[in-house]
Amino acid sequence: MVTGVTASEALIDRAIELNADCLLVHHGYFWRGENQTITGIKKNRLRKLLLNHINLFAYHLPLDAHEEFGNNAQLGNLLGLVTEEVTGRPGDVAIVAIGRPEQPVTLRELQTRVEGTLNRKPIVVGDPLAQIRRIAWCTGAAQSFFDLAVEAGVDAFITGEISEPSAHLAKESGVAFVSAGHHATERYGVQAVGEFLAREFDLQHQFVDIENPA
Repeated sequence: MVTGVTASEALIDRAIELNADCLLVHHGYFWRGENQTITGIKKNRLRKLLLNHINLFAYHLPLDAHEEFGNNAQLGNLLGLVTEEVTGRPGDVAIVAIGRPEQPVTLRELQTRVEGTLNRKPIVVGDPLAQIRRIAWCTGAAQSFFDLAVEAGVDAFITGEISEPSAHLAKESGVAFVSAGHHATERYGVQAVGEFLAREFDLQHQFVDIENPA
């Protein structure tokens, strides 16, 4: 079994090289609003999977939200954050984690921790000396949830991407914004699931990280 973030052609090629029977990813195919026609790049990817008898498993929001194996849970553990609650918009899956570091840190110290843990230099908006006692986080492209973090009264919000309005909201609200990379923040859920399945079913598992600057 091979795990990875996105079912790209590069990841499929590595799964073929490793003689994998299955590929488990966070980002699969057939997204809402996407052209469902199987042509071009999508056809080429599926063709390689079928010709090499590789089963593809893709878990998106469930893998973000899972309280043990989810991307948010795994990122929180890696950063030494204690989860206290999970929130979201009414009617949607609750995927925004809210908690705290074990000890208060400055924003600069939090930035250093994120960079050292993810091996990715984050984009940070906020006062480097600000005290961070309460944090919200949501992996991937969750910048649209920044307002929920502000309403929750946190000191900082960590996610994978930043949009133009995010910087203004950070400055005007006083809540620091940390953009640590979409791919970089979502490498850990699939690894946790893969390791669990390998233990439970005596499988060989390898996580393959296809570098992505996003």
